[in-house]
Amino acid sequence: MKLNKNAERKLAFVLLFGALALIGSRINYSAIIGADNQTFTLFQFFGPIAGSFLGAGLGVAAILLSELSNYFLQGRAFDAINILRLLPMLFAAVYFSRSHLKFSAIIPALAILLFWLHPVGIQVWYYPLIFWLIPLAGTFVRNNLLVKSLGSTLTAHAIGSIVWLYTVPMSAAQWNLVIPLAIMERFSFALGIAVSYIVVNYALDALTSASKTGFPYVDKRYSLSA
Repeated sequence: MKLNKNAERKLAFVLLFGALALIGSRINYSAIIGADNQTFTLFQFFGPIAGSFLGAGLGVAAILLSELSNYFLQGRAFDAINILRLLPMLFAAVYFSRSHLKFSAIIPALAILLFWLHPVGIQVWYYPLIFWLIPLAGTFVRNNLLVKSLGSTLTAHAIGSIVWLYTVPMSAAQWNLVIPLAIMERFSFALGIAVSYIVVNYALDALTSASKTGFPYVDKRYSLSA
């Protein structure tokens, strides 16, 4: 079956972003507290922007493609915990997309509730309030790039923290130790996401200026014609 030009274009961008994400996933940034031999990677600094340029659906597909490929290369087992650990960046991409506002607001609210329902989580009840009220409020401030970037990475943080809370034994004291480190990490991730978005937006504007398909999406606030 032969694809039309628009479908070929979408497939090419999904594969290209998936390849770039896979490369970023192989470059370590910082260790994950409480996990042996697991780190945050360069992927954290640009992964969510796929949701804006490719749309929520194709953005999630590109990220999932890169994450599954990375799992195969690392030889990880596809058990329930590892599958759950695929979710944070997928939800971050949905948050960064140009739609799904109501869905984006549900995720941090649900994460707060699930954190409080856990016997250890309720001991540090303030933990989710420090972080996850921001992406909840950010759904009402969608035109600010830094707010959207911060909301996106904190959405990933919310999903990842809940998976961690229910699968990895950690004390309340350990969760308290995480707070200052998570603040620094998430602000650095948000800044990286915002910068990556602007750089990629300018590049796509230059490369696709003659295209009238509207794909990938280019934000004219950060374009050569602005």
